Amino acid sequence: MSKPEILIIDDEEQIRKLLEITLRANNYAVTHGATAKEGLITASNHPPDLIILDLGLPDKDGLLVLQELRQWYTNPIIILTVQKSEEIIIKALDTGANDYLSKPWRSGELLARIRSALRNSNQDEGEPIVNSDDLVIDLNTRTVKKKGELLKLTTTEYSLLALLARNDGKVLTHQYLLRAIWGPGFINQSQYLRVFIAQLRKKIEDDPNRPEYLLTESGVGYRFVAKRD
Repeated sequence: MSKPEILIIDDEEQIRKLLEITLRANNYAVTHGATAKEGLITASNHPPDLIILDLGLPDKDGLLVLQELRQWYTNPIIILTVQKSEEIIIKALDTGANDYLSKPWRSGELLARIRSALRNSNQDEGEPIVNSDDLVIDLNTRTVKKKGELLKLTTTEYSLLALLARNDGKVLTHQYLLRAIWGPGFINQSQYLRVFIAQLRKKIEDDPNRPEYLLTESGVGYRFVAKRD
């Protein structure tokens, strides 16, 4: 079986080397580009399984690179950046990034995000999502079970949970969720999300005040994280 290939687009040589060492040690093949131009050419000539993209490139804004990639590239893109601005992070996610990490990053967390992104990109949407025999979300029958017991969810609660679960591990922004569930006229109604996330946590979490499935990305959105053995 061939190794998953990851393209690193980052202008800092030290960062590229550190990422390459970490990725190769974990059975990934690695290519890289030091500029937007090099990265785009490499991606188009040999599309990788996943791209790690820095937003601070010397020859083109990383968000523009992301936009260009998303015109044709459908595999996961993880943003790695020094940017702390929620506005920039939200824009990157809404433009098509699957996830993001801020520099400096922890190798374990980066590898977990990569595994999640690759797993999610290969997952059949119709396949049930099972979490450690605790929570089962069946996308075919539109049912949710907790410890073997069928949960009673409203149509909106199920739609929100299913959308998050289909994107296991990926941050979905407030605006994306509001647009997808309630429509474009509700993108500024963040209280809708808070209410329904709170309702879902009461039903699927062991402790709603310390959620393990539905995680908050402060100021950005929400992330569903599946428990796996």
